[in-house]
Amino acid sequence: MIKKDPFQIITFQSYGTQNHFYLRGRALEDESINLEAKGWFNLFINSFKRFESDEVKHVAINLRLPNDKVISTTTDEHGYFRVEENLTNLQLLCNSEGWLPIVASYKDVNIQRVIQNENRFPAEMLIPSEASEFGVISDIDDTILHTGVVSKLKWRVLYNTIFKGAFRREPLKGTAEFYHLLHRGKSGKNANPIFYVSHSPWNMYRYLEYFLKKHNFPKGPILLRSMSTVFKRNTTDEKPQKQLEIMHILKTYPDLNFILIGDSGEHDADIYIEIAQSYPNRVKAIYLRSVKHEEKMLRIRGLFESYKTTPVLLVDSSEQAVAHAREHGFIR
Repeated sequence: MIKKDPFQIITFQSYGTQNHFYLRGRALEDESINLEAKGWFNLFINSFKRFESDEVKHVAINLRLPNDKVISTTTDEHGYFRVEENLTNLQLLCNSEGWLPIVASYKDVNIQRVIQNENRFPAEMLIPSEASEFGVISDIDDTILHTGVVSKLKWRVLYNTIFKGAFRREPLKGTAEFYHLLHRGKSGKNANPIFYVSHSPWNMYRYLEYFLKKHNFPKGPILLRSMSTVFKRNTTDEKPQKQLEIMHILKTYPDLNFILIGDSGEHDADIYIEIAQSYPNRVKAIYLRSVKHEEKMLRIRGLFESYKTTPVLLVDSSEQAVAHAREHGFIR
């Protein structure tokens, strides 16, 4: 008889307000992926498990808050759940950095593939302080983590994703330090929220979470997309998922301005320009890390030749971004 993997719940760090609860996650079989495994064969097996995930469909999930309030939801056809509810005074349940602790569990305590005393899966939701000076929305790929997205046929992306463990990946120089400066703001004592938004699928969530934590990036929601949309082509009327997520953040915090950080390799510039034009006076600055691709850089420079809506800086190093942010009073 083949032993079946136990069930788990992976919750994705999300964000909300004192009166708005918003959390996402996924119910999956636990494939026991070791994020510190070494050797190309083990890394390949881990990547296979990561993308060949076995979801738990149409199962009831409970989300318990610190005040013992329970919110119930059900996973969809792909094992995902998404909860949005209007509640009150959630900030009173948060820690000093604005994180609300939650415990997810399977509603049916008799599910045999969950060890009963381990039917508790931690979750967190960020509620930024009303004293925040601004928020930061950052891309991940080739903005803080070199992926090789501009390489021919994107072969470097595949190699780095499949055959490089998160523990071996290095952030682009100075990015973690720059983000901490932005997180603390001009006062040096703030807790400005940082949101990490990527085109990567949710299957990469724990990999990216491990990378950000290992390299001491400020803690923040990591917002990805469903694997089913990765190869889908948007129609002319459809916005990319990344853009929709950024718009959702801006709508969630209508009184908060933002700094947008990305790279010049793909479509960050186009998305950020459209967002800045759609939300006048809400975007304080746009930082785009230059990539080693002459044709793409020419296109990006052309986009910004007559663009005057928001301060834009194409940067070759984090030092340039730090100097600009300090000059404009974003950091101390």
